[in-house]
Amino acid sequence: MKHLTPKETYAFLAENTDAVFIDCRSEWEFLFVGHAQGSLLIPWYEGENWDLNPRFLGEVRAAASHNRPVLLICRSGNRSREAGEFLEKHGFTDVYNVTYGFEGELDEHHHRSTLNGWRFDGLPWEQC
Repeated sequence: MKHLTPKETYAFLAENTDAVFIDCRSEWEFLFVGHAQGSLLIPWYEGENWDLNPRFLGEVRAAASHNRPVLLICRSGNRSREAGEFLEKHGFTDVYNVTYGFEGELDEHHHRSTLNGWRFDGLPWEQC
């Protein structure tokens, strides 16, 4: 798996229009916190107990096939890294993790979006 910063991801997506950009956060985060424009929601964890999504692999296969680059983003880059490792174990070979994710790392006051991340970098995003 390769790792890209949010700005590198944005440039990669502009150059690779066949790539699939997957937000693997929860539906709640995607809708209410916001999400990168053009990202597709396929949660890695779901439900009130944060169980692994049993449909994750099938949904990614349907969205990307094994022939298209898959870029994964989450809140901070941890869930997307886990999801990327899972996809690689299941035959995906062109997988990218967005380091720092959508909201970035925690600062000294335990706030996000103040140090790094998609929103911090001023990249296009939307909120439902």
